[in-house]
Amino acid sequence: MSTLICGSLAFDTITTFDGRFADHILPDKVHILNISFLVPTLRREFGGCAGNIAYSLALLGGQPLILATLGEDGQSYLDRLDALQIPRSHVRLLQGSYTAQAHIITDRDNNQITSFHPGAMGRAHELQVPLDAGVDLAIVAPDGRAAMIEHAAQLAAAGIPFIFDPGQGLPMFDGTELRRFIGQCSWVAVNDYEAELLVERTGWSLEHIAAQVRGLVVTRGELGCRVWSDDAAALDIPGVPATAICDPTGCGDAFRAGLLYGLSRGWSLADSARLGNVLGAEKIAVHGPQNHRLDAHTALSRLHTVYGITPAALPAVR
Repeated sequence: MSTLICGSLAFDTITTFDGRFADHILPDKVHILNISFLVPTLRREFGGCAGNIAYSLALLGGQPLILATLGEDGQSYLDRLDALQIPRSHVRLLQGSYTAQAHIITDRDNNQITSFHPGAMGRAHELQVPLDAGVDLAIVAPDGRAAMIEHAAQLAAAGIPFIFDPGQGLPMFDGTELRRFIGQCSWVAVNDYEAELLVERTGWSLEHIAAQVRGLVVTRGELGCRVWSDDAAALDIPGVPATAICDPTGCGDAFRAGLLYGLSRGWSLADSARLGNVLGAEKIAVHGPQNHRLDAHTALSRLHTVYGITPAALPAVR
C-alpha cells in the first residue's frame, strides 16, 4: 500500500548569513525596514515539502506516492524522481508556469527568512486524490491553498486517514477553515510557532485540538517534540543529538517522513515521533533537504540506542 504525499515540489535556493538577523533588525524601525544580508554561500537544491518527505520515506523503504505539480522547467525534478525510484505517475508538469521556488537565508542561529514563489503549485488543485492507487495513509502538506482544501476534503470523503501539516501555509487559512481541516484529518503536525498560531486562529487550546483527532504532534527543534494521543496527557519526547548542525532546511519534512513510516506500520504515535526525531537529527547534519542518507536498519538501530526501543517489539505492518 502507498502513502500519498500531497504538497509542493520546488527548487530551493539556499544561502547562509554569517551573522544573526536579530543584530541587524531594529524593532522600533520595522515600519521603514530596508535591509540586505551578505550571503557568501549559495546552493540550489531539489526541495518542496512533498519531495522532501517522499525522499526520506523512500530511504526508509516506505512507498511514497507524490501528488504535485511542476512547471515547464521541472524536467530535472522528474528525472531525479526516476533516479530515486519514486513514482511520479501523479506528478503533472504544467506549461506556462515555473516550478515553485523557495529562496532561503539561514543565519548562524539557524533562524531562516524565506521568500516563496508558488508558480505551478498554484494549480495543484487541478489534481485529484487517486482513489484507485492503493493509498491507505496520506499527508496534506503545504501546497496551493485550494489544493490543500480540496485534497483534505477528498481524503476525508474517501475515509483515508491523513496528517494535516499546514506548515508555512498556515497563515493562508482563517479559524473556520483550520477547524474544518482538524475535523477532517486523523492527526495534526505543527512546529511550536505554528502551534501558537493554530491556537490563536482556531480559538482552541492544544488540548482541545488533540481531543478532536487521533493525535497531535508539536515539534520543538533540538528539544524534540510534544505528543498528544489516545486521550492521554501530553508526552514530551526528547530530541536526538545531531552529529553536526549544518542546515535546518527540510528537517521538519524529514521528521514527517519518520512519522508516516511509523504510522504506516502500525506504530504508536509516540514511537513514530521518536523515529521522526531520528530523521530530523540526520537531516540537520547535512546541507540541503534531500542529501542525507539513512536506511531503515540504521534508523531503527538509532531508535534503540537513543530511546531504548527494541525494533523487534515494534509492529512490522499495520
